[in-house]
Amino acid sequence: MPSFFLAMIAAALASFGGRDQRLVAHLSGTLGATLPLLAVAWLAVVATSALAAIAGAALATTMPAAAKHMLVAFALVLGAVELLWQRPLREAEEPTRSAFAILIVLGALQLGDGARFLVLAVAVATGDPVLAALGGAVGSGAVLTAGWAMGPGLGNGLPLRAIRYTAAALMAGAGLIIGLSARGLLG
Repeated sequence: MPSFFLAMIAAALASFGGRDQRLVAHLSGTLGATLPLLAVAWLAVVATSALAAIAGAALATTMPAAAKHMLVAFALVLGAVELLWQRPLREAEEPTRSAFAILIVLGALQLGDGARFLVLAVAVATGDPVLAALGGAVGSGAVLTAGWAMGPGLGNGLPLRAIRYTAAALMAGAGLIIGLSARGLLG
């Protein structure tokens, strides 16, 4: 069960205020907060989290324990950097209202993001890819659901920058401690 909770918390922290959440919030305002939009957002999260966990399961068989811990440390630091490096989001115009197009764009945004890398790292470190995928999907899905519910008011209702910086500091600190421990520099 630690795989589930670690992946859920890490993915939620890494997804908060991310490009995928901001895109879902924008589309919710543009297209309306419809259930099909929410379903597409969850489908993208489930698919990308599952892919990350499958990749993690494949890597887990080839890595020694110390390397697994270093991967987790690296994933946490990468997630922190992504939280600090806020890239602008080009607000999408969706004239076709195509669920498939939204799914592809969300999937592409999520495939290489810090949250999915953290799911991969948890799957590698714990050896439980199913619970890592489920936790990652629940954590990121909850964040996307908040974006969907808040719509264009996402940035107005919450101090996104302060939350992202706090989460980045927590993730970077955890990554540093895990990395130093894996290298044997902490007792």
